[in-house]
Amino acid sequence: MDLIAALLNPRVYPDAARQVELIQTHISYVFLTESHAYKIKKPVNLGFLDFSSLRKRHYFLEQELVLNRRLAPEVYLAVLPLVVHQGELRVGGEGKAVEYALQMLRLPQERMMAEIAARRELTTAMLDAIVARLAPFYQEAATGARVNKFGDLAVIRYNHEENFSQIKPFVGSALSAEAFHDMVTYAQGFMQRRAGLFAQRIRAGKIRDCHGDLHMNNICLTDGVCIFDCIEFNPRFRYGDVAADIDFLAMDLDFHAYTALSDYFVHRFATESQDPDILGLVNFYKCYRAVVRGKINAIAAIAPELSPEEQQQALESARAYFALAWRYTQEDRA
Repeated sequence: MDLIAALLNPRVYPDAARQVELIQTHISYVFLTESHAYKIKKPVNLGFLDFSSLRKRHYFLEQELVLNRRLAPEVYLAVLPLVVHQGELRVGGEGKAVEYALQMLRLPQERMMAEIAARRELTTAMLDAIVARLAPFYQEAATGARVNKFGDLAVIRYNHEENFSQIKPFVGSALSAEAFHDMVTYAQGFMQRRAGLFAQRIRAGKIRDCHGDLHMNNICLTDGVCIFDCIEFNPRFRYGDVAADIDFLAMDLDFHAYTALSDYFVHRFATESQDPDILGLVNFYKCYRAVVRGKINAIAAIAPELSPEEQQQALESARAYFALAWRYTQEDRA
């Protein structure tokens, strides 16, 4: 049975769907009905994530359900088996599972933060609402010895070195040799100079089980604030300093030319969470996050499954993210 083709049939869903839309990423298929979204993980092993077996895909969908209910309990509904009944696929029901799907409430596209930003309609009140949602989340998020080790300078240094090794092949196409050198030098110098601050963050309990992918595409400003699609597949990308999480969204605001609101967001969060030390880490982590986004787009720019137009768009995005990362290194020198 062609599973993907079968899931494009509205009859297989439990919510009286009349039409189905497919969105595809490099690790998932998402099927949209009028009221719900159903995510199927692709059977891939990329090293940093492994969905290669049905058991693993089931496990990580369950993880995604539990972890995302922390910030979006009304959206994440259930993990449902895909079963075959009388020769036809069904989402949910009794029988042997041939695959699993994460069932979610479909969110209004026009209220996504990225869409609001594109319309130039973001306000300080919206950022206040996001801060009000995030501050207690981090306060309650898991911490302790298992999580704290990800705030150790050795782990942070490893994360940066891994990033730099992965973007080095793109020097000359997506970023200049000068920019690459400045990013590496800046990160190494900052970690050396501020080693005491990183140790202090651990002692202060600021290393938490965070979101890991906190940018505008994962925030919906509808009835309240819905923050979704956290990292579930690798705790190394989710455990870390609250500052690293917050500064992902701050970087995204900068990238979309909302620099004043980016500064407002970080300062408001520092005040609300009574964490002034976070301000000393802003450019360091914004630079790191911009490099990550640049890397993702640079890799997409050479992905054979993308059209030449999509590859060119990804390359231009990579260049813009790397330029932003370079800007942060220069600002911290000023």
